[in-house]
Amino acid sequence: MSKPLAPSVKWVQAAAAWLPFADAASADLPLSRLLRLALFQVSVGMATVLLNGTLNRVLIVELGTPAWVIALLIAVPLLVAPFRALIGHKSDTHRSVLGWRRVPYIWFGTMAQFGGLAIMPFALLLLAKPETFTLGLISAAAAFLLTGGGIHTTQTAGLALATDLAPEDKRPRAVALLYVMLLVGMMLSAFVIGGLLVDFSETRLVQVIQGAAVLTLWLNVVALWKQEARNKELTAPDRETPAFKDLWRAFVRDGRNARLLTAIGIGAAGFAMQDVLLEPYGGEILGLSVGATTALTGAWAAGALLGFVVSGRWLSRGDDPLRVAGAGLVTGVAAFLLILFAAPFASVAMLYGGAFAIGLGLGLFSVGTLIEAMSIAKSETAGLALGAWGAVQASCAGLAVALGGAIRDIAAWASGGTEAARATGYTAVYSIEILLLLIGLVAIGPLVGRNRNAGKNAPAPFELREFPT
Repeated sequence: MSKPLAPSVKWVQAAAAWLPFADAASADLPLSRLLRLALFQVSVGMATVLLNGTLNRVLIVELGTPAWVIALLIAVPLLVAPFRALIGHKSDTHRSVLGWRRVPYIWFGTMAQFGGLAIMPFALLLLAKPETFTLGLISAAAAFLLTGGGIHTTQTAGLALATDLAPEDKRPRAVALLYVMLLVGMMLSAFVIGGLLVDFSETRLVQVIQGAAVLTLWLNVVALWKQEARNKELTAPDRETPAFKDLWRAFVRDGRNARLLTAIGIGAAGFAMQDVLLEPYGGEILGLSVGATTALTGAWAAGALLGFVVSGRWLSRGDDPLRVAGAGLVTGVAAFLLILFAAPFASVAMLYGGAFAIGLGLGLFSVGTLIEAMSIAKSETAGLALGAWGAVQASCAGLAVALGGAIRDIAAWASGGTEAARATGYTAVYSIEILLLLIGLVAIGPLVGRNRNAGKNAPAPFELREFPT
């Protein structure tokens, strides 16, 4: 009689059978160890759902906080993202007598993430009361900044650690698997948090956020435990390292990058302006509960995961990465049209379909532009090309989130204080997003098929060597 398999073995076998890119495992980095490392991505996904989904709906609808305030708070961690390239460079060249390069940055990011989530619920409760609004705003800004800075630091160093651990031929798929786990973590967190907040109360909100803080600490410690081997030669205090500014200047001299980065910024802004408004839109206009609107983030993450898989298939068969990105922009236009018509038709199905399509379009656009950034970069500046991709995308997304809340409030105020006026505020934002995506198509169009001569005739295979979030 055969011996029954242990539960952990069964989970690993199930992951190997169903997870995309599970073949990233190797003898040096088995799937069980790779999935354990991926737990830091699950904690990042959980924090992202809280910041970009649940909290903005609760504060706007249940606690009556102005949307522009929440938009600015959510934009704070996004604006930290441009420093990801510098964080990665610092972890590459970290000097330490202990011999660790990545561990200090992952641990610092974990503690910042934990601290931000721990103080966040009390800051938000202060923000909801007029007599403590100023103190609450300062405290909430600090909490969002800590959490966002922790997310970006942990994720940047964690992806770099995965790159260090994986063999060269498995590296692209290992990093891609970590990105898949980020989306899985977002979907699971959206549904769990939504279920816990079905019967909303301020006490329950505090419990959920602080529970997420403790779970973040636990997940990241388990993910990091005995992953990075100590190497004192790589971290010797007297070793010479290249200056970040010199590497950056070498990258930005390439003039072709300007139009691509412009298209990336416009597209990112077009997709992100609704981040602070989608759940409040469902709650305020369609009357959905906190749990039901949190599930919108899960639908978005499912769409993004599908976009990731579909773009991989298209690129592996030789499609132009910028055509894939253009398909993402077109999908985004259709998604926002669905959301616009969800209100007059009072259709929850259209709202969920639009949220799913936003994720799908963003997944196609992000992967397509990232692969293009990789293809135009020289080998010694490939990391900086990806850093520029992430920096432009995050900066424009952060600015768009802040503007989205302000535009919604101004448009609603100009139209009067009725429910129809509130719907007008959301309509104005979604219409602007459609316009931005169309402008993004105009910007990206002339680049399609260009600069693919000589060694660039064959499109690059789908390999995400340094995939940022």
